[in-house]
Amino acid sequence: MKTYQQLWQSLTPLYDAGEAQAIVRTVLDVKYGMTLTDIICGKVNELSADEGIKLEEIINRLQKGEPVQYILGQADFAGRTFHVEPGVLIPRPETAELCDWITNEASRQSRILDICTGSGCIAITLGLNLENSEVTGWDISEDALRIALENVQALEAKNVKIEHQDALALPKAVEEWDVIVSNPPYICEKEKADMARNVLDYEPSIALFVPNEDPLKFYRVITEYAATALKPHGCLYFEINPIYEKETREMFEGFGFRDIETKEDSFGKKRMMRAVK
Repeated sequence: MKTYQQLWQSLTPLYDAGEAQAIVRTVLDVKYGMTLTDIICGKVNELSADEGIKLEEIINRLQKGEPVQYILGQADFAGRTFHVEPGVLIPRPETAELCDWITNEASRQSRILDICTGSGCIAITLGLNLENSEVTGWDISEDALRIALENVQALEAKNVKIEHQDALALPKAVEEWDVIVSNPPYICEKEKADMARNVLDYEPSIALFVPNEDPLKFYRVITEYAATALKPHGCLYFEINPIYEKETREMFEGFGFRDIETKEDSFGKKRMMRAVK
């Protein structure tokens, strides 16, 4: 059986040392219940033969670039654990920052809509943080709807509904929502060359990419819907592509939104935007 050091070093062709160590520690924690102290004390070498074989299989998958979250079937987000599969994006920490922003600003009794809900991480986080609110998550993907519903049930988010809805064919609505939030596809095809292989090869392209010639494709449709569907003084929140921050702001203005604010994520990128109807 390989040592902990040998395990994480086997991943360094794909990940830097710190990330490789974190990935292996996560596997040992989730699959074998090992604490950092256990790892330091050499408990890895005490695994049974069957456990060792299964660990080697996981390491082999990691060496091929498969995300650890898909291998384990779970991802941590905003202090909770969500079920994930290749049919949905892996929740990112910057998206949790968007949830924090909404939680801090929204009324405790809001009607909230999450468009392109994916795993349901935004809708469920807001529903649990704002427990007197009513939250609805929309998605077009059958995989996403199934996974989001599983997460609603597992996390007992009783005030969250998940519904089938195409983000590019939104229904007519008048003053229904206090808050609309979306983390839609926003990466242009031309940006693929700068992306990690584990994202390109394993995460769903339908949830990631938009055409180079129409980078605001989803934002425009959602903002047009929000212009009528939000209640007076309601707020529209987006996770955005930092490259198109200026264009997204101008689009908001074109639909009559005001008090537009952009926030940087913890990596210093202009990643979130909010506008008021």
